[in-house]
Amino acid sequence: MTDDKQPASADAPIEQQLYAIRQTIQTRAVHGMFANWRIALVLLTQVVYYGLPWLQWDNRQAVLFDLAARKFYIFGLVFWPQDFVYLTGILILSALALFLFTAVAGRLWCGYACPQTVYTEIFMWVESWLEGDHVARKKLDQSPWNANKLKKRGLKHVVWFAIALWTGFTFVGYFTPIQTLAAEVASMSLGPWETFWILFYGFATWGNAGFMREQVCKYMCPYARFQSVMFDSDTLTVTYDSSIGEPRGPRSKKVDYKAAGLGTCVDCGVCVQVCPTGIDIRNGLQYECIGCAACIDGCDQIMDKMGYPHGLIRYTTENVVKGKYPDSGILKHVLRPRTIIYTVLLTLIAGAFVTSLATRVPLRVDVVRDRVALSKETDEGMIENVYRLQIINKDGQPHRYTIEAQGIDDLEVVTAAREVAAAPLQTIDIPVSLIADPEDLKGRSIEVTFTIQATDDPRIRDEVATKFFNR
Repeated sequence: MTDDKQPASADAPIEQQLYAIRQTIQTRAVHGMFANWRIALVLLTQVVYYGLPWLQWDNRQAVLFDLAARKFYIFGLVFWPQDFVYLTGILILSALALFLFTAVAGRLWCGYACPQTVYTEIFMWVESWLEGDHVARKKLDQSPWNANKLKKRGLKHVVWFAIALWTGFTFVGYFTPIQTLAAEVASMSLGPWETFWILFYGFATWGNAGFMREQVCKYMCPYARFQSVMFDSDTLTVTYDSSIGEPRGPRSKKVDYKAAGLGTCVDCGVCVQVCPTGIDIRNGLQYECIGCAACIDGCDQIMDKMGYPHGLIRYTTENVVKGKYPDSGILKHVLRPRTIIYTVLLTLIAGAFVTSLATRVPLRVDVVRDRVALSKETDEGMIENVYRLQIINKDGQPHRYTIEAQGIDDLEVVTAAREVAAAPLQTIDIPVSLIADPEDLKGRSIEVTFTIQATDDPRIRDEVATKFFNR
């Protein structure tokens, strides 16, 4: 008689969950050079973000993306929907800069300037201020709900949501004049779309920085997934040097660790306790690592207490750890084919972008033909075509323009006035007729060119080609 129960095969597939239940991470406070850099960049980015909408320029908001009027103000520049190419240029420059910085020193953007990192840092400051250090916060997590816990948690969320709402208000202030928006908030007369976006952006900030935190970096941000494509063996990354840290183990600071056959890692776990994504950098480079270098500051503090040299965890390259060259050779390897290509492309595109802005003509003309008749014959036997010129004065100053046309001999331009005036940032429609002698027309369709020239500035000029139709 045989037993129906068979032992489990070693090759049997093991079921794995794609998503792990989140465990709250209460990070330990850390001090040091990289922590100071993060604080400085948090303050800088927030001064810029919250302050820009309140700056005034020529009696208007300095930075305003007025979607209703289809005008985008950036200090002295005014962009129109037709200037979409400049947005494309900015996006290309941003992408190339991100590739270059990542190839040189890993996830600098993620660790120091990403909005998710910045607002998580701010929310963690509020948390530490109201609930105490990481030990106190862990005890509060584990304690039953009572009046003290309710007060601390409630006050924390009130402050969090106030910051989030102010963030949402500022965001909308880039699209609606912020002084007008503030007056509407004060008078409780906000429009439905302003209300929606303030609450939506505020709720997103509150949720992402207050609750999801490292989950945004692990599961939602695509950059974490494709960052490895931009790394190579000469990219500076936050690295645990096992050659000097292993074998690890606790010991008294009086012990000669070399005589005891130990490395400099005392297995204190501080590098894990300060990590905002909860990883152990000693397990090697992981996609969850955002390159914030908090573990470097934490490890250096322990090394100072033990009297050991810094550098157990540091910014270094894979080739340095493998012994292919010393730390002193890192700078020489920054310039390599990948970074040189990125730098050349970034320089060329940036140069072209700046040149294009500097030589940008603050005038645009569009020609629309009369849809009723392609052409008609006048009482004098001449051929007439009717057009509508849309003249956009992109400048902050008024201008007067003359209208001419070329392409046919003795071509006559008929307008209501010899010169047309346009106020600053104004769009005007001008009906224009072109009249030609049929004997000068060669073919059914002849290309003609309108030339619109500012009378007060010879640099402001636009030419638009169109068709003149014979009978």
